[in-house]
Amino acid sequence: MRERLIIAFVAMAVGIIALYGIPRAYIVADLIQTSEERRVVRATDFMSVLVAERDAHADVSAEFLDSVLQPGEHVVYVAPDGATVEAGDAPESDDLSSTAPVEGGGSVTFSRSGALISERVQEAVMPVVVLGIGLMVVSAVVAVLLARRLSAPFVRLAALARKVGEGPLDDEAPAARIPEARAIEEALRSSASTLEQRIRREHEFAANASHQLRTPITALRLELEDVSLWPETAPVVREQLEHALREIDRLSDAIAQLLALARGATPGADESVDLGPMLTQAGDRWRTQAVAQKRGIRVESVAPGATSVPAPTNQILDVLIHNALQHGRGLITVSGTRANGYVTVRVGDEGPRPSGNAIFQRTPGKSTNGGEGIGLALSAELAEALGGHLLLESTPTTRFSLILPQKDA
Repeated sequence: MRERLIIAFVAMAVGIIALYGIPRAYIVADLIQTSEERRVVRATDFMSVLVAERDAHADVSAEFLDSVLQPGEHVVYVAPDGATVEAGDAPESDDLSSTAPVEGGGSVTFSRSGALISERVQEAVMPVVVLGIGLMVVSAVVAVLLARRLSAPFVRLAALARKVGEGPLDDEAPAARIPEARAIEEALRSSASTLEQRIRREHEFAANASHQLRTPITALRLELEDVSLWPETAPVVREQLEHALREIDRLSDAIAQLLALARGATPGADESVDLGPMLTQAGDRWRTQAVAQKRGIRVESVAPGATSVPAPTNQILDVLIHNALQHGRGLITVSGTRANGYVTVRVGDEGPRPSGNAIFQRTPGKSTNGGEGIGLALSAELAEALGGHLLLESTPTTRFSLILPQKDA
């Protein structure tokens, strides 16, 4: 902004100086030229009179003519009998000259050096040029000072805008004198205050929700664990209780990962699980619900220990399988492959592919099948936090691909 203001001011000053100075220089040069032409004509008339008087009393000689000439002047007297007398400096092609008849016969030709006339023109135009250069220098200095003064509030606003993302705006700087800059500053401070309050409420909500959920979950786990240790508990019931305990542990881990994600961390990035067992266990977890809907889940086999993925991948996989059960049709297929240091986990069904990628946008409360409308969006964010990407493949049926960096690559 500062450079543009300086360029604008200097350009305006140059334009004004050019509009004034150039015509002024031409006018001065034309006046000098006209004045010199008139001077040459008057000098020629004077020389004709002088030569006529001299010829009446004595001969007109070169010494006589030279005594009345100035440097740069030349005169030629042609007598009635054709004799020629010259005096003065040698003439040039650009000299101004004039011829006048002499009383009693003959003529006088007077010329003045064009170089002297050009020098006079330069002397007359030079003040205009110097004045123009001086005005340009002054306008440049004024433009720099004025640009700094006008841009200072907006430079401070840019620094203020950068501080909005760093935390609260505690500095009490004086209000800008420019009304527009003052209005922008007030809007920035108001927006920063609103954002700070919203972020604080969200952090407090995440922390409170985590605490309020962990307490009953911990109590429930202890009770189930205690029941599983009773001698009266049947083996079949004990097996179901152990399965429930594993699911409670997964729920607790999911809460911890979501809280870490809300705080800007990468949850579980340092932990890894084997891809094959993870896919098998996910299929087993959701198979009961799939059977209740008269659908099936097929997990394509992966060699045990072939590769590892970040632990939070399990949460994304559950969201994809749940999404296939809620919105898809037919058989659900879960598979995993690796190539070039990346692992690709695919979850697909036989339902038609949704149009566009709007399903990855958060739409709380707008799900038509009982969902919350944020599962896929949250999974996409979690995948990016793990250094990967979640995408919807361009196939006729619905198939999601979760691409993650291989942990043991």
